[in-house]
Amino acid sequence: MKAFIQRLSRRSIVTFFGALYAVALLFALFPPLYLWGSGSRFDVLGIPFAIMYWVIDALVLGLTLTAFYIVEDIRGELDDDSLEPLAEGLGG
Repeated sequence: MKAFIQRLSRRSIVTFFGALYAVALLFALFPPLYLWGSGSRFDVLGIPFAIMYWVIDALVLGLTLTAFYIVEDIRGELDDDSLEPLAEGLGG
């Protein structure tokens, strides 16, 4: 799986995760979807659907960002904020 992720282009990865993030944001920012759900009278895991709507949307956003972080870590694209190279360069 790591080899597959490393072979993908940066553009395809950003497009994929950008689309997932955009859909989740659309659900959060598009009021008719929420208003439709707020009129529902059924529960999801004992929580009214109007509240579970926001919980599910937050989970999707969080999991999308976490997965994007993991993919960037696999590809070695994360910024390194370590101070070790700076200390070595100063003779410390």
